Amino acid sequence: MNLEWWHWIVLGIALVVAELAVPAFFIIWFGLGALVVGLAVLVLPLPLGETAQIGLWVVASLAMVGLWFRVFKRGEYLQGRTRIGQSDGDTIGEIGLMAKAAAPFERGRVRFQKPVLGAEEWACMVDEPIAAGERVRVVAVEGSFLKVAKV
Repeated sequence: MNLEWWHWIVLGIALVVAELAVPAFFIIWFGLGALVVGLAVLVLPLPLGETAQIGLWVVASLAMVGLWFRVFKRGEYLQGRTRIGQSDGDTIGEIGLMAKAAAPFERGRVRFQKPVLGAEEWACMVDEPIAAGERVRVVAVEGSFLKVAKV
């Protein structure tokens, strides 16, 4: 059986649709590789043999997987780093205004001019008493609370 251009297109579409059922976000690259081969077989003036088509599919698929990890994912998995649980990196140092006074072991509320982690107002904890209306700086993110200190 000779592999025609439309075989690759059908395989590519099937693999892309299979990605919808399998939430791995990995099958899609092989589907896109098959679409590349289908378009190459359709457009190129020279006929490609089956071995060349399969080789092109492997190379195109692996190139797309490599592109995903290097460019779009910025190499996070290759370097062994993720940003899970590290939302405090962008939040520490933000300046806000105490909306509700707080004392040690009591919750207060701090309001920010621009949203921080998706909200303009957060529950906060303090090490020393801070009155409402005072400016504070975020020093840590502790679960669902911000730890703040006077500026």
